[in-house]
Amino acid sequence: MDDRNDKSAKCKFVLIMLFHMLILFVEGRRVEFMKNRELLMHEGTVKTIKGEDGDVIDCVDINKQPAFNHPLLKSHTIQMKTHVHSSGTESENNHNILFQSWHKNGECPEGTIPILRTPHSNRRRRSYPTVSQKRRANDFSAPPALVGGQYYGARATINVWNPATYQGEFSFAQIWVGSGEGDEANTMEVGWLVNNGENKTRLFTYWTRDDYRSTGCYNLVCPGFVQTTTQISLGAAVEPVSRYGAEQFEMIITITKDKSSGNWWLLMQDQFIGYWPGSIFTSLADCSTEINWGGEITNSEFAGHHTSTQMGSGHFPEESFGKACFFRKIGYVDESGNMRDPKDLQVYVTKPPCYDLRFAKYEGDGISFYFGGPGYSDKCP
Repeated sequence: MDDRNDKSAKCKFVLIMLFHMLILFVEGRRVEFMKNRELLMHEGTVKTIKGEDGDVIDCVDINKQPAFNHPLLKSHTIQMKTHVHSSGTESENNHNILFQSWHKNGECPEGTIPILRTPHSNRRRRSYPTVSQKRRANDFSAPPALVGGQYYGARATINVWNPATYQGEFSFAQIWVGSGEGDEANTMEVGWLVNNGENKTRLFTYWTRDDYRSTGCYNLVCPGFVQTTTQISLGAAVEPVSRYGAEQFEMIITITKDKSSGNWWLLMQDQFIGYWPGSIFTSLADCSTEINWGGEITNSEFAGHHTSTQMGSGHFPEESFGKACFFRKIGYVDESGNMRDPKDLQVYVTKPPCYDLRFAKYEGDGISFYFGGPGYSDKCP
């Protein structure tokens, strides 16, 4: 009996091991299959480039980009030229030119646009970051939005860093251009982000026409934004980034309305990237009534206290240039298409012991401020 039991036990052990090997094998295939499926080549791809940082870029026929799957853009004609100009957006120093490492391994040919392959969609944001709608999940350090006027664009030079993030949280530095209230809130957003513990700082755009409920997405993940440049891939990593006490790097962002077409154009440095068609919006189809500049993080309170996800450089604004993250030359576009300095801005910060903001005065920098902080500490419980 003991011998039979021993043989039976050995057989069970072998079967269990084979079962687990099979499961691992099947799971391995499934995971790999899912991974490949999630990173499928975009429709209309004519060339693929893999960056040294791991980003995979598809060069997609410009006429087959995702935008034209939007029901309102089925018969849309691409606007390759615009009546707005790039005056005031030129890079001030050569080292401020936006760079994405995939360019080291190739260029997208004319007639295509570079689209980043993404493993997941990140379709909706966790909050609507305006003064009028505070959400518990997020902290902000920003001047209050310009509210109540008619604005036709916005601008900022944003210091680029790589703050630490944890537990699937995000850290942003961005411009919000919005209009509408409640479920009718429309917004366009542009800046840089770091997410989910990733050691990369990424350029991003976002849009919605219903307060993030069912429309809009990041970059080109869903139909909406029409890209025209071959040079910049929305969502791809940017480099280099600023280092504490060392050289500082910036991105210059402009959003401006082309009144003749109704489209909202995006410029990075002095390059036209593409546009949001006015037809995909409701309240933003005409003009913006609210603009904001600043930082945002998501706070999951994972360990029962405030997150350690950093905002900006991860250092407080009083540490100033070279150590704290900054915005400078912030502005808005008036009805005549002129760039103006916003007036009477006040500091708006949800949790000053965690992240703070202070205005700065440097000749030639226009309206500027430092912002950010480290998050969790004995002063930020």
